[in-house]
Amino acid sequence: VVRGDDHLNNAARQLQIIRAMGWPEPAYGHLPLIHGPDGAKLSKRHGALAVEAYRDMGYLPQTMRNYLLRLGWSHGDDEIIPTDQAIAWFDLRNIGRSPARLDFKKLDNLNAHYMRAMDDAALADEVAKLRPLSDLAKRRLSAAMPGLKERAKTIVELAEAAAFLFQDGPPAPDEAAQKILTGDGRAILGGVLPALESTDWSPAALEAAARAFADAGGMKLGQVAQPLRAALTGRTASPPLFDMMAVLGREESLVRLMAYVS
Repeated sequence: VVRGDDHLNNAARQLQIIRAMGWPEPAYGHLPLIHGPDGAKLSKRHGALAVEAYRDMGYLPQTMRNYLLRLGWSHGDDEIIPTDQAIAWFDLRNIGRSPARLDFKKLDNLNAHYMRAMDDAALADEVAKLRPLSDLAKRRLSAAMPGLKERAKTIVELAEAAAFLFQDGPPAPDEAAQKILTGDGRAILGGVLPALESTDWSPAALEAAARAFADAGGMKLGQVAQPLRAALTGRTASPPLFDMMAVLGREESLVRLMAYVS
């Protein structure tokens, strides 16, 4: 019987009852409890939530298995321990004697590792578990995944960063994007639009067209890219801009840009 060390005081009394009843005696093992970052016994205040809550927060099952295993057990300096390796290595003798502390920063970093290691289509399936996706949205998400998953630490973060892919037409700009999509920003969009319309719709060709427009106007590429990104994604930060334009496609990208030109 393996249980928390808060039951250690019960063991002697329970064994007396078991012996009196003539039952087989179990072997008891007691594990240190998990504590919060402040060193106090873990409670809901620290994040002692049901496993479903961690799923809803965007943590992968393999992340939780790895993280919970390492909270009270070790195998040398290994931090990344896939489930099959954990099964092969696990031994009760390697369980620590001191309470472990829950650290959401470490949990986030571990989850980011497993997300980056996942197949892009499988990761898109995880996003689809959080919110319904059309076939088109799922195709866009899978295509954009190499740039998206490098920035996100949870599935929730990934879904939020990819939200601009899930709709048709210009997304509502956030406050920072609104500041860019003013008179000057719209003028830049109006100027670069003809160059984009006439180019091949690939990341390299789109970047070359935007760069040529910027050079002709005595601007840096970033001055052109900022309003493009704001109009296309509704935000001031995104995965590589010209990759995202290729994912959205010519028609959808031009519709979003024209909304701010006209």
